[in-house]
Parts: sequence; C-alpha cells; structure tokens
Amino acid sequence: MRTRRIAVAGLATLSLLLTACGSDDDTSTGTGGDGGGGGDAAKAKIGVILPDSKSSARWETADRKFLEEAFKTAGVDYDIQNAQGDKAQFQTIADQMISGGVNVLMIVNLDSGTGKAVLDKAKSQGVATIDYDRLTLGGSAQYYVSFDNVAVGRLQGEGLAQCLGDKEANIVFLNGSPTDNNATLFAEGAHSVLDEMTNYTAVAEQAVPDWDNQQAATIFEQMLTANKNIDGVLAANDGLGNAAISILKKNNLNGEVPVTGQDATVEGLQNILAGDQCMTVYKAVKQEADAAAELAIALAKGESPKAPATTEDTEGGRDVPSVLLEPQSIFKDNVQDVVTDGFVSKDDLCTGDFADLCTEAGIS
Repeated sequence: MRTRRIAVAGLATLSLLLTACGSDDDTSTGTGGDGGGGGDAAKAKIGVILPDSKSSARWETADRKFLEEAFKTAGVDYDIQNAQGDKAQFQTIADQMISGGVNVLMIVNLDSGTGKAVLDKAKSQGVATIDYDRLTLGGSAQYYVSFDNVAVGRLQGEGLAQCLGDKEANIVFLNGSPTDNNATLFAEGAHSVLDEMTNYTAVAEQAVPDWDNQQAATIFEQMLTANKNIDGVLAANDGLGNAAISILKKNNLNGEVPVTGQDATVEGLQNILAGDQCMTVYKAVKQEADAAAELAIALAKGESPKAPATTEDTEGGRDVPSVLLEPQSIFKDNVQDVVTDGFVSKDDLCTGDFADLCTEAGIS
C-alpha cells in the first residue's frame, strides 16, 4: 500500500517541546513583521544559506518562501542567501552573516568539508547552528532538520519495483552528488529494497557530481549505450529523472522504461501525468521549513530546545539532535495530494498539454 499521509511526525513533536516564539523581521535581508511576541525577538537575527537553484527548483520556489513566511510570522530579523553552487561564495556569505550579527546560522551544505568550516567558525563566534536538509559529516551543528532520507530511498526502490512488476529487468542507478550525505542515504534505502529482488539485475550505477542535470543526461546516455536493454531507472530526484527521460525520448523509449524521482517538482509531476516518469517522492518542505524556523527562533532567543530524535554523524562520532519528517510516494493516482497540500498549484501544473492530463487524473 502506498502511504498517503502528509509528513507530520517530527514537527508535531517539536512543537510540543519548544516554547512559544516571538517577533520582529527581515526578508532576503528584510525587516518588518507584525508578528506578535515579546521576549528576546528584537535581538534575534537568523542567517540561512541555501545551496543553489540548479540542482532542484525547491530551494528558491519552496524553502526560501516557507522560511521567510515563518520568520515574518514570528517577527524576527533574517537574511536568506543562495550560494549558487559556489563553495567560495558559500564561505563568503557565512562570513558576512556572522560579522553582520546573526546569532543563528542555518546552512544547506554544498559538501561536508565546506559546511564544517562554516559551522566551526560560527561556533567559535558563539553563533548557534542548524544543518538544514543535509547533515554536515564531521560538523558541529547543534541540530539537524530533514526527512528520513533512507526512507526516501526505500520509497523510490519500492516505487520502481511497483512499476516494473515481477518481470526480469535490468535496472540502473542514477545517484545524487557523491559529496551530499543525503544522496548516500537515498542510495542506501533504494538498495535495501532492490538488492533483495533477484529478478532485477543492476547493470550500471553512477553518482552525478553536484546533482548536475546536464551531466546526468550524459551519464545516462553512456549507460544506455553500454547496456541496450535498460528496463528501469532509479533516479535520485526529479531533475536527474528528467535528464534520463530526455535521453529515453531521443531513443523513443520514454514511457516504456519506468523512472523514479524526488521533490515532487512541477516538471516531475508533469512527467508522471504524461506517463514518462513512474513516481516521485514528496517531501512536505513547508513542514521542514517550519520545524527548522521554530528551532532557529528558539535558539536566537537564547532558549535550548529539545529535539525528538537523533541522527548519527558517522565521521564526527556523535549523535546530532534531529527533527526527521516522513516522505510520501506520489504516483499518477495521487498527484492531487501535492496540489491539495499547496506545494504546487493547479495553474502551474495543468498548463498547455497537461490540462487534459490533469482532468484525466482528477486534479482539481
């Protein structure tokens, strides 16, 4: 059975553990806010560094928006910037935020090495830290907020198996960036499902540097050239999945070879409606952003919140206090769930040729 439950687990627990948060705001460096609350909100300033806008549309279309909304509602000062995949810029932004007076720094690392350097510097300056979405291995973040990323991979593996059925099949793995710990966890989860299925043969597997979609297309084309009979593609997110689909289209194989994804992007959902993509994994980013914002606001006000879980940092040899939310499988018959949750709009999804496909899928 597919889960149809929108992820709520860690967030509900976190809300019970944190005290109420207060007020005074900013935008990508903004300010204002009519949010209520007294306390030390006026002293709070939160910095957020997003990784890029190339690997996934979510960072700018969802995470930034939801974090801004949460900070504005609480009335805290904030500064959200995007490093656009540049490690030097990532460190420069962090330096500017620390010198600019943030008392909490939340990062989505580009790799663990760069992330660790930034977190360690923030810690040395008395700035509280949160790893957002990606755990920085060997780092010093006080908290980690994400989804259960092994579970994401399991859902992808189960989804591909559901779309392939019991037949003998050659499958390939198009994994995420080798410097992203999440990508390692996604692959772990997918393998835990698919490796047990003796009717499937893994004929190729490769990580895609920096989640780069153009490189993914080249890598998959090479896989297809070397292995003429590819029956299924375990792609780690919708961008990589779309890259594989573009090559399948060139070879008139789209729709015949199931492809997985992740992030429930408009493009990924449209590929599902068109029959070119088997499934995606939806992560309710608003709940992730709200959980991280709630932690950040509490820390900025000098509180010491408790987290409902821990995550092992295998390189740092420590358990990081964590909020881990639950992902959801999305197939053609429950694309509506993502629209209902407000993650994508019907207007964005059901444009042009997709209007009739949305009607057929019962999307309203």
